[in-house]
Amino acid sequence: MSLRHSAGQLSKRVSQTTRSSNSPVLKSLVSPGYNALQARGFATPVPPVTQNAAGSKGPTAMVFLNMGGPSTTDEVHSFLSRLFADADLIPLGPLQNYLGPFIAKRRTPKIKEQYAEIGGGSPIRKWSEYQSAEMCKLLDKMSPETAPHKPYVAFRYADPLTEEMYNRLLADGFGNGKGGRAVAFTQYPQYSCSTTGSSINELWKWRQRLEGKATSGTIQWSVIDRWPAHPGLVETFAKNIEEKLAEYPEERRKNAMLMFSAHSLPMTVVNRGDPYPAEVAATVYAVMQRLNFSNPYRLCWQSQVGPQPWLGPQTSTSVEEYVKKGQTDMVLIPIAFTSDHIETLYELDKEIIGESGHPDTIKRVESLNGNPTFIKALADLAKSHLDSGVSCSLQMGLRCPGCKSERCAESKKFFAGPENAFAV
Repeated sequence: MSLRHSAGQLSKRVSQTTRSSNSPVLKSLVSPGYNALQARGFATPVPPVTQNAAGSKGPTAMVFLNMGGPSTTDEVHSFLSRLFADADLIPLGPLQNYLGPFIAKRRTPKIKEQYAEIGGGSPIRKWSEYQSAEMCKLLDKMSPETAPHKPYVAFRYADPLTEEMYNRLLADGFGNGKGGRAVAFTQYPQYSCSTTGSSINELWKWRQRLEGKATSGTIQWSVIDRWPAHPGLVETFAKNIEEKLAEYPEERRKNAMLMFSAHSLPMTVVNRGDPYPAEVAATVYAVMQRLNFSNPYRLCWQSQVGPQPWLGPQTSTSVEEYVKKGQTDMVLIPIAFTSDHIETLYELDKEIIGESGHPDTIKRVESLNGNPTFIKALADLAKSHLDSGVSCSLQMGLRCPGCKSERCAESKKFFAGPENAFAV
């Protein structure tokens, strides 16, 4: 979610209230990629699942993880309250329980206005449920031995929350002595501790609360935790870019600049060792290779908040500076998002493009949303993961060099297995 205005006062208040320089304010919409060559086997062998099985290893729960967003303006306050309470996303130190609710209440009216301008709510739930359902339909045909594949969505800050999803799994016949396999499939193509990491930690928390004391028959989890350069993802982005470039006159097309935009991170998070910047850059380079480097391009970062240093250059500033230099043919590509939400529909479309002075020549490519090529990519990713028998990527087992979070350490031990959780 775009909190450029909503959290603008947050950093100032934090800096006035606490002297901790390790309190990065806000956000990091980020994301993830799965590489079978970097993966390892389950820490605990997963037995065949037999409850109402249509295949020898089914059914399989496919759980989409994402940040989520308020579906209506009435849900904005609860969304912000959960967001500002998440220390993985917005570390506020010992003042988290006080500042979080205060900032959420203060900023709710402004954020409600922004959601009202994009249709009255976030479309993330609609697209996530559609994507997961369509992917499972393909998986039933592609991987009958693990069918039926049942779609679930678990959001970090909006309904359906992780707790709700987990209880639904139990009600649907997974766990409770029956075992069953579930795959946590992050919808952030590039991994960040602030997004995928936070969702995985939340999943681990509810697993421990709801199944932790069980001695057998628990849900067997594996994770698709990153997939920044998957061929299907790259192809979808490339096709969307080509379609947008075709809107320019032929004589100007090859000189239109491609501006890839991803959610920024506070430099305190980057310097801690978060892998997100490198994985976003990997996606950008793979897309440009597919396009045969047809156009000049840059990777920029959006949604900086507050006075602390953030990863740059900022997308908004970059657009302004290029316009001053006479470059007014630009294509914005939200490279770290798999569906529309407030950062594409409001921040990119209404703020950056709408206020650029050149809304006819500065364009944004379509988000992935219900793109059939993208849905097929999700199914291909899932099938490769199911066939591999691995628990997660090798990268997921490695903590950031500057990580001090015990929750992160315990989560990695659970999903990767103690023998494959590195430097914990």
